[in-house]
Amino acid sequence: MKLLFLAPLSPPTGNRTTARRIRKYIQSSGHMCILRDIAEFKSPSQVSDLINEQKFEAVMTIHLYKGGKLLLDSNVPYGVIFGGTDINEDTQDKKKHEIMETVLQKSSPMALSSWFLVAFTDQLKKTAGMHWPFASSKIHVQPQAVITKPCTKFNWKEFLQSSGIHCKNIEVYVFLLVCGLRRVKDPLFLVDAFSAWHKKDPRVYLIIIGPEVDVAFTQQVKAKVKDASGVCLVSEKPQEELHAAMRNSFAVVNSSISEGMSSAILEAMDLKVPVLARNIPGNIAIVKHEHTGLLFFDPSEFIELSKRLITDTHLKENIVVKAKEYVEKYHSRDTEKNTYQKLVENLL
Repeated sequence: MKLLFLAPLSPPTGNRTTARRIRKYIQSSGHMCILRDIAEFKSPSQVSDLINEQKFEAVMTIHLYKGGKLLLDSNVPYGVIFGGTDINEDTQDKKKHEIMETVLQKSSPMALSSWFLVAFTDQLKKTAGMHWPFASSKIHVQPQAVITKPCTKFNWKEFLQSSGIHCKNIEVYVFLLVCGLRRVKDPLFLVDAFSAWHKKDPRVYLIIIGPEVDVAFTQQVKAKVKDASGVCLVSEKPQEELHAAMRNSFAVVNSSISEGMSSAILEAMDLKVPVLARNIPGNIAIVKHEHTGLLFFDPSEFIELSKRLITDTHLKENIVVKAKEYVEKYHSRDTEKNTYQKLVENLL
């Protein structure tokens, strides 16, 4: 089978990592899978023309709105992988909701029993089913797999010192927030509280690292961080270096307003780094409070839990062990691989 795979690929985000991983699964089963960036296409007709010209037999896409809307002029079987933004955010926009429903209705009456939808969690499936009950039977739940490849060395203390921050003679606790700079990730949620904490305890640092997804919002982040004590903004890094930076952090942080399934959280668990995550449905699905991580509702609770994590070594050790066990059991690459290979086999 020759399959077109549309996904958000630029700038580097979890979507790109997920798409590349799934493409490898499809290719390893003997199919040809061409991965293209959603941003390359301005209209459904462009995708339809590409399908006809290059004789694609099926299409897969990540995000029902961003990718799905490009399939409106196409008549080949398809599969859609829900992200988090499409179900948690785009459904709140009436126009986007209508477009996503049109995409699903387009396939529902077709004699194509093979079309499919994938949700990362039971909660995402339930939410999507509430919006489009007629499509609920087509939704498969497949958690994301986790694969980490840290390079040999990364040291945050050395990095901070090379950046002009004097921390040579003190122990440093780096809390690493990995996210693309856009509003839904809410990277500024903890900045004020963390800055106030750093002034009292200069050992603690909040590092925000990731690509500049929203240019205008990025400028707001830069301006805010510039005046915040103990908070640094770092440009995106290659995946292996990012994993090494995560491994050298005291904890990995997620402060998103909504999530589908955070790759950074899963990667931290796999690297045996404790996770502090905002108490939202997407995070609750993979983080059990005081078992595989710590969940917070607001900045003050985040500071309280962070202080506890620093002083309670037993809690920290227990969390990283349980989290590692969790990702090995529920986020297996082999299971994910088998799921997508079977779904693709059934597309025709």
